[in-house]
Amino acid sequence: MTGPPPAAAPTGGVWSVPGMVALAVLALTGFSGYAVLLPSAPLWVVEGGSDPGGAGLVNFVLLGSTVATQFAVPALIRRVGWAAALSLGLVLLGAPSLAFGLSSDLGPVLALSAVRGSGFGILTVAASAAAVLLVEPGRRGAAVGAYSLALSLPNVVLMPVGGWVAAQWGFWPVFVIGALPLLGVPAAHALGRHLPDRATADPVPHPVAAATTARTGVAGQDQAVPGLLRAVLPATVVLLAVTLAGGAVITFAPQVVDAGWLSAAGLLALGLSSTVVRWRVGGLADRVGPARLVWPFVLVATVGVGWIAWLVREPLTPAAVVPWVLACAVTGVAYGGLQNLTMLRAFEAAGPGRVGAASAVWNAGFDAGTAVGALLVGWIATGAGFGPGFAVAAVLCLLTLPVALRDRR
Repeated sequence: MTGPPPAAAPTGGVWSVPGMVALAVLALTGFSGYAVLLPSAPLWVVEGGSDPGGAGLVNFVLLGSTVATQFAVPALIRRVGWAAALSLGLVLLGAPSLAFGLSSDLGPVLALSAVRGSGFGILTVAASAAAVLLVEPGRRGAAVGAYSLALSLPNVVLMPVGGWVAAQWGFWPVFVIGALPLLGVPAAHALGRHLPDRATADPVPHPVAAATTARTGVAGQDQAVPGLLRAVLPATVVLLAVTLAGGAVITFAPQVVDAGWLSAAGLLALGLSSTVVRWRVGGLADRVGPARLVWPFVLVATVGVGWIAWLVREPLTPAAVVPWVLACAVTGVAYGGLQNLTMLRAFEAAGPGRVGAASAVWNAGFDAGTAVGALLVGWIATGAGFGPGFAVAAVLCLLTLPVALRDRR
């Protein structure tokens, strides 16, 4: 190991930590390319003559490729180093966006989506692991919160308007924005200088992290995968449920309302509340521990998604704008809070020697939950309507409450 160990002064804001600004730039550019195309790429294949089933395949292939790539990222970093791995992820995510304009046929778009998914898989695992390796364990909540703020801003600004921009000005502006990850490559190299060379674990375990390792029995880069999975299982179960619900809201919001602006208002409320809570809850988790905070957010998720289920029994009209926006905001509070808390809990439970592997498991759980939410709620809604579909999502959130309560002990 030739790279410097992670270092951070115990005083000063988290943004003063060397490498944190580079990580934020990388997250902003990378997730901008992801967010703007998430609603727009399916519309592009519809423009080319595909039916709704083909449109649904676009993001399913994207996220499937993402999950398939994520488990290989720690090995990739050990082989080529942080800068090269992050740069590869950004290029694979950004470059295909420009190629979308060459054809709107389903086959080429699916192939390009698979490439983008591989890049997104590298970016998500490597960047979230980097966030916790830049600081000592006692400040990981603040670091994850800062990183979450940077990656969430594109989701708030670009995801709700991607389809609208395509409808107003055509798809090429969207494709150009989708290539923004390419601008993050210099930041990837700057960030790599502050991370342990070719390693995804703390080079020198800190006392707090060592105590966590002793308590969980998960330590060392060579610890068996089953041991890691057992350690992070409680956090992953909660994450799967909340991302299933959140992914369903993001996917189907345009279909449960009568007006396009009403859908955008709900998604904006969800995105804003999610971003603010995901950013601020990290510092609180540093003080009291993430496991103690998970269960209240599980209850908030159940209330928010259940409220949405009640509202969407029939297509929403503009008269219901206030309860719709509030329900989406409540759901966003849980969606953002549990993303941060389950990530911190996964790192804490896995121990200092498995930061990269824990990041891979967490990110795979996030993307798998999002994909399954779209499929499950869509399948139920086809036969019974969106009300029952979202009600099932709310029940699944509630069923994780015993897991969260047990894990806090």
